[in-house]
Amino acid sequence: QVQLVESGGGLVQPGGSLRLSCAASGTIFSIYAMGWYRQAPGKQREMVASISSGGSTDYADSVKGRFTISRDNAKNTVFLQMNSLKPEDTGVYYCSGRFSIGAYWGQGTQVTVSS
Repeated sequence: QVQLVESGGGLVQPGGSLRLSCAASGTIFSIYAMGWYRQAPGKQREMVASISSGGSTDYADSVKGRFTISRDNAKNTVFLQMNSLKPEDTGVYYCSGRFSIGAYWGQGTQVTVSS
């Protein structure tokens, strides 16, 4: 079993910053890729950013230049640095991981961007 736990969400004003963390625990063996998704009420979940085992990154067009995904392999943790936040960034952010034993999701952390 694998558990993913997100943290770092909260309320922030437009233009502000947040740093999300996702820690993986359990029987993992190998991490192939990790990423962040978000979902606003009434909308489908969308990919925000991903990072491969080799360090290659990919971002949604809406967050390019503002968000940065990174990982600490020694701690089995992935981060999402979010800068210049906009109201449309509001949603529940989910951590995902693809491991040697399958794909898993965290419980989500709420990010609200509002003045």
